[in-house]
Amino acid sequence: MEDLLKGFPVVTEVQVAWGEMDALQHVNNAVYFRYFESARLEYFKRIKLLVNIAQSQVGPVLGETSCRYKLPITYPDTLVIGSKIVDLQEDRFTMEYQIVSKKLGKVSTIGKATCVMFDFKNNTKTNLPDEVKQAILDVETTIE
Repeated sequence: MEDLLKGFPVVTEVQVAWGEMDALQHVNNAVYFRYFESARLEYFKRIKLLVNIAQSQVGPVLGETSCRYKLPITYPDTLVIGSKIVDLQEDRFTMEYQIVSKKLGKVSTIGKATCVMFDFKNNTKTNLPDEVKQAILDVETTIE
């Protein structure tokens, strides 16, 4: 399992819920974006990205996201989601995700998302704060 998530500094576990399955008896395609969201928020927690959002009025918004389905997932299962930032720019960053099924012991899904920093007070995009950039670099360089 660890080999499948090598290079992903933040790992999140998610239990597959019965209600996430569709009529074809596998997890509905839209649910994977919620799994990615859980992993993304875990990463944000690690870099303290949302700590001062109420005061600063600056935070990330999702600019683009994609998903590649490799294997169907069914209930019951536990998914292990690796997340990492693969591109860091002045006003945005791109994350990659890899979902591993514990039941199958294989990568089931891969995804990508670009988050843009947004100033909610002035309704415009803005640059990443220096402390956020540094926190990302710190997390990404601690990969074993």
